[in-house]
Amino acid sequence: MLPEAVRTVVLPQLPGWSPDATPRISALESGITNRNFRVEIGQERYVVRIAGANTALLGIDREAERAAASSAHAAGVGPEVVAVFPELGCLVTRFVDGQPIPPEDLQREEVLALVVRSIRKIHGSSPIPGSFWVPSVVRSYEQVARERGVPIPRTYERLAPVLEEVERVLLLAPTPRRPCHNDLLNANLLRQGDHVWIVDYEYAGMGDPFFDLGNFSVNNGLSEEAQEVLLRLYFGTVTPWHRARLALMRIWSDLREGMWGAVQQAISQLDFDYVSYANRHLERCAEAAADPRYRRWLDEAAGTDQDRR
Repeated sequence: MLPEAVRTVVLPQLPGWSPDATPRISALESGITNRNFRVEIGQERYVVRIAGANTALLGIDREAERAAASSAHAAGVGPEVVAVFPELGCLVTRFVDGQPIPPEDLQREEVLALVVRSIRKIHGSSPIPGSFWVPSVVRSYEQVARERGVPIPRTYERLAPVLEEVERVLLLAPTPRRPCHNDLLNANLLRQGDHVWIVDYEYAGMGDPFFDLGNFSVNNGLSEEAQEVLLRLYFGTVTPWHRARLALMRIWSDLREGMWGAVQQAISQLDFDYVSYANRHLERCAEAAADPRYRRWLDEAAGTDQDRR
């Protein structure tokens, strides 16, 4: 149910409101951090997002989120930010007509091309506040989890050295930082015809574009063939350097998701099985890190500029 404070403070300030308006409100099922509602006032349609408790512990900066969402709207891929009410943890955006893309459709080149076009628009947009570097994020999550008494998964303890060695390799040949979304789950990709909207900019910041590609590909179950298509659509020519960076970022993505799930066990008030979520991602991460090609990925990801072409 929409909180009463939001009904009485937020809705009367939205375009389309009148004293005799009868808003139509329905809960949106997507999202495992916040509560989301579709609100219709006359002909106007909005998404009202109520932030979850203690989300700053997840590394979320609400002012940076607003700026990133506005930048994405200016780039043509994010819905318009209509209003922000920080005291209520409330963000209001325009409702966009679109549906999450079925994972099986994301194996097809013509659909991947639509997604890549929108991702590239974010990466090519103006600089945004905040930064996103996975090792810093994961270490922060570990600290928060320990302080809050959450048992640290044993799988994570085994994977901590992987985080460090991948970081050392990637910093040997760093990629330029770009505005990145950093949370390209299926629910955040809404297709409307030949356009893909990207929503939810909570974790957006200046980061490595490869992380967006790795995060998108692993969370949506892209096959190795589809991963190759993804890289070709984004870069044109694909080299072992590109493949290695994508593979390592897929590992980092699951490590981050796993420890995100650990923190949520301490702070979330939603009815969601964060323990299973964390374990599922960490186990998949461990499988990828055990791939016989892992050491080769490290070597190829550390290549020179010539190796990129």
